Amino acid sequence: MELRQLFAPGDLIVGFDPGDKWDAISKLVQNLVVQGKLPAAAASSVVEQVLARERSMSTGMERGIAIPHAAVEQVDHVVACMGIVQRDRGLEFESIDGQPTRIVVLLVIPRSQKLLHIRTLADVARVLGNDGVREAILAAPDAARAWESLAAGDAAARR
Repeated sequence: MELRQLFAPGDLIVGFDPGDKWDAISKLVQNLVVQGKLPAAAASSVVEQVLARERSMSTGMERGIAIPHAAVEQVDHVVACMGIVQRDRGLEFESIDGQPTRIVVLLVIPRSQKLLHIRTLADVARVLGNDGVREAILAAPDAARAWESLAAGDAAARR
């Protein structure tokens, strides 16, 4: 899946500052509602499903990336948003490498599309695994610039 199609500039929150990873998930789901990508009536259920997935195993990866996600009945296509934590101390996410998280990507995927679930996770990890892409996103002054960096990284990864 092309990340420049998955994310719109409004799906990227620059200066994201949640209290903890649980708050991060709630705020990102709320952003999906605000952006019109998730019905407000589905928000609490989606939050609970993502939290349940996170309780079973942390989605904190390496290199400052976390990808909380869940396969749910409430969507018929993948929806996503990204919180960009610009504070130096990052966000504790119980990451594999023990380092703080700086980029939190929420993926909400239709339960019926398991293969898409795996492919989308891999695409996000591949693009954000590039140091230059991550650094550009973290340094972005606003969502439009962060999106441009993500789109350029996605295009480069596809070459």
